[in-house]
Amino acid sequence: MSQKPELDKLVAKAATLLEALPYIRKFKGKTFVIKYGGAAMVDETLKNSFARDMVLLKHIGVNPVVVHGGGPQIGQILKKMNIEARFIDGQRVTDQQTLDVVEMVLAGKVNKEIVALINRNGGAAVGLSGKDGDLIHAEKLFVEKAGPELDRPEIIDIGMVGKVTAVNCAILDHVASGGFIPVIAPVGHGKGGETYNINADFVASAIAAALRAEKLLLLTDEAGILGEDGALVSTVTEDCAKELIGKGVIRGGMVPKVKACFTALEAGVTKAHIIDGRVVHSALLEIFTDTGVGTEIKV
Repeated sequence: MSQKPELDKLVAKAATLLEALPYIRKFKGKTFVIKYGGAAMVDETLKNSFARDMVLLKHIGVNPVVVHGGGPQIGQILKKMNIEARFIDGQRVTDQQTLDVVEMVLAGKVNKEIVALINRNGGAAVGLSGKDGDLIHAEKLFVEKAGPELDRPEIIDIGMVGKVTAVNCAILDHVASGGFIPVIAPVGHGKGGETYNINADFVASAIAAALRAEKLLLLTDEAGILGEDGALVSTVTEDCAKELIGKGVIRGGMVPKVKACFTALEAGVTKAHIIDGRVVHSALLEIFTDTGVGTEIKV
């Protein structure tokens, strides 16, 4: 019986390794900030593949920094506690009771599950919130909403929701230099010690900017940015993104992701990508193959 089909598979694996080699050389010692969320945090196969991807990156000399979301998990707990969940322009309205749940779920349950998963797959992860080591400074975020009856935007208070004002990289440098993978919950603190719930995409962007990261990767539940014809757009410039947003092609939760990418790029991050977290090993495919699997954002 011929062994050729099996041999062809092995040769294909070798070719994949060779394709990755120049990228492994290029990215050794570089920092990648990865926003982890969506289906990749729920599906067991995707969860384990993501954990192994982070372990592999660390072992070949890349420094991954993981920032995670947790919207569905927060929603489940709020529902069990009979607390109504409300959103304005994609931002969760966060009163004190909701904030307590957000911090408990993000910094407690979700963060520690991700840390444990990476550790079980051979890595060494450390869980942090933005309040640990004075990591994430924030201030209150107000939402501006245009209304046809007003000559100026309406300013809406959505509670204890914040925006990042500064990132203290000292603890991240210390953790990474010790061989650990930082896993960060998107909770920050204000000047008065108050706690803020912050959009994870914007936290990842701010941390990538502060670290002058080589790459910012945002995992989402879409193939990437889709054009007017519904097909994946492999590269998007700022002008193109503005046009697609204006036409309503880029809409909903994709808008803050695109804005987060441009903010990071303008601050010195080398490259930003929005990729499909529903694809097994999507981060590795984007980083170490010639074609990638998502959309690259360019200024």
